[in-house]
Amino acid sequence: MSLLWLALSILSEVAATLSLRASDGFRKKLWLIPVVIGYGLAFTLLGFALAAGMPVPVAYGIWTAVGIALIAVFARVVWKDPLTKRMLLGIVLIIVGVVLVEMG
Repeated sequence: MSLLWLALSILSEVAATLSLRASDGFRKKLWLIPVVIGYGLAFTLLGFALAAGMPVPVAYGIWTAVGIALIAVFARVVWKDPLTKRMLLGIVLIIVGVVLVEMG
């Protein structure tokens, strides 16, 4: 169950971050609603994952690594943000680091 809570937390955080970008520096006020709801939900669901027994380093590591990767890909698709080979290498290194932490 903790993985489900974590996955939902990640999706909420990614949606909130993309909404923050869509708010255009807080100029588009309606985008602030999904920002606030998304981040609130993300932290609540992360708390559920921790309460279900997932260790903090593992949960936070997966949460940030997957979040970074998804945001980078979605930002590339939606806003044509750069996604260079160096950035992709960085994402891979983050994921490898999280796997190493999880393996203990």
